[in-house]
Amino acid sequence: MLLAFCFILAYLIGSIPSGVWIGRIFCHKDPREAGSHNIGTTNAYRVLGVKAGTAVLIIDILKGTLGASLPHLFGFQQHWLVLVCGVAAVIGHTASIFIHFKGGKAVATSAGILLAYNPLLFLIASATFVGMILLTSAVSLASIVGVATMFVIALFIHDWILAVIAGLLTVVFIIKHIPNLKRIANGTENYVHFGLYYWLRQKRNSK
Repeated sequence: MLLAFCFILAYLIGSIPSGVWIGRIFCHKDPREAGSHNIGTTNAYRVLGVKAGTAVLIIDILKGTLGASLPHLFGFQQHWLVLVCGVAAVIGHTASIFIHFKGGKAVATSAGILLAYNPLLFLIASATFVGMILLTSAVSLASIVGVATMFVIALFIHDWILAVIAGLLTVVFIIKHIPNLKRIANGTENYVHFGLYYWLRQKRNSK
């Protein structure tokens, strides 16, 4: 029963729609009504600005970290339960009870799970994510490659539970980013305004 309580509580923590609440309270905007219409970090930066976007990023990461840490906080010794409750937080972010079971793509919240489970893997995933953005200027590609990298690493170190969850998240990320992948294919993706691809594209368009 206690573990079920942790799972439900992790879901509720993950459900906190930080982008919506910060947008409404501090910016008098709803990120769902502009940009990509997503409640996540990327659209928060686009619609709400740098300060609010950074706040959304930090909160979304901490949602995953806190949700995943609940088993330890309630006395469970099995470290793999961190991943189980972390998944509940991801479900909450993607299907929030507070906004009619809709939500974001759970990239930052998934990273928060890694922070609770293995800080070194969190750093590797973060470095991979940032590196991919600097190369491709596409947050969608960086997100997919980041979680896929964790899947490969988990297989390499024989962490089968992490491998299963990272593999499932890779599939979820791909499905969630299908519209982005289609826009990348036809050249209409909303790229960030920095990185190698953006610089090359600007240089080509200026000729």
